[in-house]
Amino acid sequence: MDDSVHEAAAFLRTAQRIAVLTGAGISAESGIPTFRDALSGHWANFDPQKLATPQAFARDPELVSRWYDQRRCECALCRPNPGHEALARLQKIATAEGREVALITQNVDRLHQTAGSADVIELHGNLWVWRCADCGKEIEEKGPAFSEYPPRCACGGNRRPGVVWFGEALPLAGFAAAQKAAKRCDMFLSIGTSSVVYPAAGLIESAITAGAKALEVNPEATPMSHEVEWSIRGKSGQVLPRLMRDAFGD
Repeated sequence: MDDSVHEAAAFLRTAQRIAVLTGAGISAESGIPTFRDALSGHWANFDPQKLATPQAFARDPELVSRWYDQRRCECALCRPNPGHEALARLQKIATAEGREVALITQNVDRLHQTAGSADVIELHGNLWVWRCADCGKEIEEKGPAFSEYPPRCACGGNRRPGVVWFGEALPLAGFAAAQKAAKRCDMFLSIGTSSVVYPAAGLIESAITAGAKALEVNPEATPMSHEVEWSIRGKSGQVLPRLMRDAFGD
């Protein structure tokens, strides 16, 4: 791992355009369960993939909104880990030097923003902005749990979490920005993602096809492990701070 970190850091030090894609793995290190983890407690008998659909919300808006509100409140108790902080530092240093860093995430917890990252492209939305299913009005929710489920809009409509559910398209502007960053970057970092959920998983493929060098950091091998320049098995909270120290010092 030391040789790979050293080589990747050397390239990172001079790359002019950097694109970073993060997945559930980096948030898991902050105590946020991945979406495919088994549910516990009251939710033990529910399949999260069956709660995360427009059909589920239409069928039982109280159940679905209660589950997402619980996730929102749990995420509020979690803090960014050294992996989030390392990426925020990378963006700050590179931007100050006139270089580009596009941070793209599949996560909905906004821990990147809490760590100090700016202009984060949220491919799957987030848990904090709730949208009326009728009029479309959006309100950011930072307070305690809702007092009723589903929460109601001033127009009387049901409000839903601002996340992308199964069967829904990714936000067009966000995904277009992510594709542009991937296709024009010199270096692509894939952090804590299994590279199996499309269309996000196609970003690293686009970057490599366009000639970028790619670094993968993940505890387990992925379908892209043999396609990238550097594939490092490990937690992002351990690998990324080492990468940053090697590239830019303490």
